[in-house]
Amino acid sequence: MVYQPATGARDLLPLDVAQKRWIEDRLQQVFHRWGYHRIITSTLERMDTLMAGGAIQPRTVIQLQNSEEEELGLRPELTASIARTAVTRLAGAAYPQRLYYNANVFQRTRESKHNRQQEFYQAGVELLGGAGLLGNAEVLLLVADCLQALNLNNWHLILGEAGITRSLLEAFPPHLRASVRNCVAHLDRVTLDALPLNDKLRDRAQIMLDLRGNAADVFPKLASLTLEPSQEAAVNELKSLVELLQSRRNFPIILDLSLIQTIDYYTGVVFEVVCNTENNTTSIARGGRYDKLLGLYHPQGEDVPGIGFVFLLDNLYQILSASQQLPQTTPVTNWLVVAETPQAYTDAFAYCAKLRKSTDLVRVEMDLGGRDRETVRQYARDRCIEQIVWIQANQDPAIESV
Repeated sequence: MVYQPATGARDLLPLDVAQKRWIEDRLQQVFHRWGYHRIITSTLERMDTLMAGGAIQPRTVIQLQNSEEEELGLRPELTASIARTAVTRLAGAAYPQRLYYNANVFQRTRESKHNRQQEFYQAGVELLGGAGLLGNAEVLLLVADCLQALNLNNWHLILGEAGITRSLLEAFPPHLRASVRNCVAHLDRVTLDALPLNDKLRDRAQIMLDLRGNAADVFPKLASLTLEPSQEAAVNELKSLVELLQSRRNFPIILDLSLIQTIDYYTGVVFEVVCNTENNTTSIARGGRYDKLLGLYHPQGEDVPGIGFVFLLDNLYQILSASQQLPQTTPVTNWLVVAETPQAYTDAFAYCAKLRKSTDLVRVEMDLGGRDRETVRQYARDRCIEQIVWIQANQDPAIESV
């Protein structure tokens, strides 16, 4: 019998790990420079935590049950877990809290999709306690710095505003609101035309479908809708954000008021970063503002504003693989130390310890014996080992370059 990973799971071999670490290290360096600190939360959570007040659907969670028959699940994303941790374990800490993570998540796929991947890797940040324009701008500029660190150029930001989109939908009858939302989210004009809407509401829905493109084109269309004062304030803040981003750098923005994320806890700006390749367009990051999420877990129900994003490392890997930026080989061993007789074992281990104390990171292997010199040399050549140290008791080491 050939044993394989569980359905939807996979193994990462040393070269896979080296390539994954290349991406993670560059992102982590940017996170550090922006003042973010790493947080590690539990892989296993209570289902009521993972549901985020109904924003995440149970069908997306791989569920488990412990001996106390407590309903548990493997995290499908990190934001809910970090929100829960922030208001319990970090209670009383000063805000803003700048946190980042690098972890695996688990997302259930439909049963008909046999052997589809269910374990994914993500890296992202959460800015907790940072409200308004400056918090939004910080997170989006941080995304851009990360992409620059990865040497990615063919990307653009799709920027929406969940609060505006949700409020625009309130003009539709409650029994049709979900259908209109679904049509807007999927740009489905055919289904929209079939809905029983009067002419005024149909025109409104059609305009909502067209709220996508350059900011200079979208904002005038948005102004043609009748907006309440709160909606106008949100639009003005969105305008200020776009202006701030584009004054900071040549920020490639597509404004999209039809952008509705699959997770429903977003309350303000939402965004997705896509990268164009020769064959297709790939989503590599997404995020948004969630000013009501932390209040779900707070003992007194107090709201704390938050905004964050996640990089989809599996998708980033696919794009960077094509660009040949990732390591093409595993890191080599620098030294192979060989004890030529049993009497030299102690001296060989001592020499290994001496080499490993180098201020530079070096890899030192101890030969495990049982091989003649030529076999040892062939092993070193196969593994691209740079130096062999031959050790005999009470003699100076003999260093051989391979």
